[in-house]
This record gives sequence, C-alpha cells and structure tokens, in this order.
Amino acid sequence: MSKCHDLKILRKYFNDVLLGNKTFEIRKNDRNFELGDYINLREWDPDKQEYTGGHLVKQICYMTDYQQKDGYVVLGIRPCLCYE
Repeated sequence: MSKCHDLKILRKYFNDVLLGNKTFEIRKNDRNFELGDYINLREWDPDKQEYTGGHLVKQICYMTDYQQKDGYVVLGIRPCLCYE
C-alpha cells in the first residue's frame, strides 16, 4: 500500500519542481521510500523557520542509490493528478 511522506523543500528547489525542471529528489532514506509512494513537498522558509503554505504532491516513479552517500536515494518523481 502506498504511503504519503511530508517533506520540507527550500523555495529555490520548490519552484524548479513546480515548473517541471526538477524531476527528482535526493533524500536520506529514513522513511523507507517505495515505488508508488507519494511525497508532499512543503515549501520551507529557513529564515523564518516556517512553512510558506506552498505544497506539491508527487509520486515516486523511480529509485536508485547509485553513487549516493550511505543511506541516501535518488527519487524520480512525477505529477500526481489524484492529489494535486
């Protein structure tokens, strides 16, 4: 069964995901990400230490740990019309 993971994302990366220029996330795999899971990317302002209110839901369509630090994965993400 698919899970939905809430994740912080900085504005500069959020905008690239929003525009479709960034179709991946590199994350520590401390949540046991799996293909088909959803990620709710919540825009984070580190200066104010708070969420901005912006968010995007994407589906994990690819995963690899090739050439990553121990415990990290690259997540290929695609739009998820069922949640957006």
